[in-house]
Amino acid sequence: MSENSIEQLPTYLEIPAIKKDSMSGNGPFKASAEVQSELGFPGEKVENWQQLAIDKMAETKSKYRSVQVFLDACVKCGACTDKCHYYLGTADPKNMPVARQDLFRSVYRRHFTFAGKYFPKLVGAKELDEAMLDDWYNYFHQCSQCRRCAVFCPYGIDTAEISMAAREVMNVIGVGQKYPNQILGKINKIGNNLGMPEPALRDTLEDLEEEIKEETGVTVKLPLDIKDSEVLMVTPSADFFAEPHIDGLIGYAKVFHQSGVSWTLSSYASEAANFGMFIGNYDVMKQGAIRIRKAALDLNVKRVIVGECGHAWRVAYSFWNTLTGLGSGGNDEYSLKLQQQLDSNYPQPQHIIEFTYDLIQQDKLLFDKSKNDHRVVTFHDSCNVARGSNMGDIENGQFILPREVIKAVCNNFVDMPKGTIKASTFCCGGGGGLLTDDLIELRIKGAKPRMHALKQTEERNGVNTLAAICAICKSQFSKVLPSYEYDPYMVVSVHQLVSDAIILSDDSENSNNQAL
Repeated sequence: MSENSIEQLPTYLEIPAIKKDSMSGNGPFKASAEVQSELGFPGEKVENWQQLAIDKMAETKSKYRSVQVFLDACVKCGACTDKCHYYLGTADPKNMPVARQDLFRSVYRRHFTFAGKYFPKLVGAKELDEAMLDDWYNYFHQCSQCRRCAVFCPYGIDTAEISMAAREVMNVIGVGQKYPNQILGKINKIGNNLGMPEPALRDTLEDLEEEIKEETGVTVKLPLDIKDSEVLMVTPSADFFAEPHIDGLIGYAKVFHQSGVSWTLSSYASEAANFGMFIGNYDVMKQGAIRIRKAALDLNVKRVIVGECGHAWRVAYSFWNTLTGLGSGGNDEYSLKLQQQLDSNYPQPQHIIEFTYDLIQQDKLLFDKSKNDHRVVTFHDSCNVARGSNMGDIENGQFILPREVIKAVCNNFVDMPKGTIKASTFCCGGGGGLLTDDLIELRIKGAKPRMHALKQTEERNGVNTLAAICAICKSQFSKVLPSYEYDPYMVVSVHQLVSDAIILSDDSENSNNQAL
């Protein structure tokens, strides 16, 4: 498929006729030896790769009990078959969640079940040979780990867990994906996905301060490495350099300015995203999280707030307590020190949406909603936020708070169709470590269900703006929207909407504001 080709959207979401092996051999570029070795993985496929893979499978199923439960529980009822956006977009049967799982499950049955060892053909048990490994690499990198299949599975089987397990096995034998592994290496070395050093980051922030001053006449700071600040803000590095992300960063800064809460970014931990989750490796995920803990300790902050990034928030919400001891969970000296340092009112990480929502509820922010009257806004529920986290102290806050923030700054908001939002949201098509141009065909096809829902909303309500709180979603939409005859600039950060509507006070007025 040409990058510029236009996908034709049907009038209703169709379950496609099967196109066997239509995406076979469509896997991403493999990581080089240098990239692999930087993460502690073999630089190339090891000689005894089959046995090593089986050994890793044994370790994984024992270490993560959910994996074994998911492998044993599936009855192939078919409830998940048409729930994957990649199957709906590609028609390849191996992109059905149950079929993708079976690539891993068939090997598991061959080596870890009685029936598979002695009657393999009767139970669909198979060896991990070269052909099977190729299918693993292709199709487990055609899973964005969105977890939509788990919502509709009567047993709650989560294909994302299987995908992460398969990717970890492949990394251990020396068959890793270039895109996420290269990014993880940059985070470990520099602290962000871009490999952006401190001087470049500081220059970027100073340029943004000047831009805000010219636009508004108000001095709004984007502080870097300021000790004893109330808040450490960690955000995806995309916020520092590209649209629409950077406009969201400006929105954060304006909100902090109005709140009167002192805050800082960190040059050491300038990346909230953590691709270690995508490859299923707890140790690699921990390395990135530890940088944030060290930054929080070194800067002596009282709380940590996470910017608009779906999987960054999921990692923070679900894993930071055990990875870093932020809140409860860690018992090493640094975890305990951090727990003592943090404000007892904010022992767990906050999302920037929570922070802004709380300010709105306390009438500490003023908006001119008419500034967004040229927009009819809809909201994309990002997968890792929708199905892997919560926000605030209310049930389903991850769905409520972003919409309430949008409604506070916009007069014209409408949701996409009911079955395509909130817990049932469709993936953007570029998550799970797949946001690379070598997978552009897959990304365009995988976006089709979300684009279909957007098209329905546009036709019914005149929607011209798509808001999201995930850097990956925003990057993916910016890339694939033209393939569906949409303006790539229609996707925005929620805090870009906040930025456009917020009424700023000057420094003298702001100094009287109370911290939350």
